[in-house]
Amino acid sequence: MVIQAGAARKVLDANPDLAREAIRAVETSGRSAMTELRHVMGLLTMSGGAPDGGDDGPGPSPQPGLGRVDELVRRVRDTGVDVELSATGTPVPLPAGVDLAAFRVVQEALTNAVRHAAGARVRVAVVYAPGLVRVEVTDSGGVRAAAAGAGSGAGLLGLRERLAVYGGTLAAGPRPTGGYRVLAEIPLDGP
Repeated sequence: MVIQAGAARKVLDANPDLAREAIRAVETSGRSAMTELRHVMGLLTMSGGAPDGGDDGPGPSPQPGLGRVDELVRRVRDTGVDVELSATGTPVPLPAGVDLAAFRVVQEALTNAVRHAAGARVRVAVVYAPGLVRVEVTDSGGVRAAAAGAGSGAGLLGLRERLAVYGGTLAAGPRPTGGYRVLAEIPLDGP
């Protein structure tokens, strides 16, 4: 963020468009950092209950990971959303950051489906392949919830940046058959 802000300052007079782009990147990075900070602070200050809606008793619980996606899917399903979860391949222990990033992909995609595709059928697929974990969340399309705005895309951008740290990629967009697809692939041998 400091480098981006410094670059914006240096080109502000000569190239305002480039400066604006750098400032947008600072804003996006700052928002992502604040979200992470809130999460960490929540872990540190919890007097009971688990983050992300679980209830593991008093004290902080471990960071969520793919091992807890079934709980996340169950909580979303309990709100009336038709969610299907499948896992293929042999689960392997993932580095903590990769595990959390993969979980956050599912969490963000499910949140977006609830906000922007009410009534849709949602499918979460986790694939453990040799040297790779793939997370795909698709929805069949639906209607935007009344309170949902168009969305800024900052959540997906933050995920893309988080995955890039681990050499991973994120593709997100409309499906040709309707609905939306979020696909993350993270190599297990690092960037």
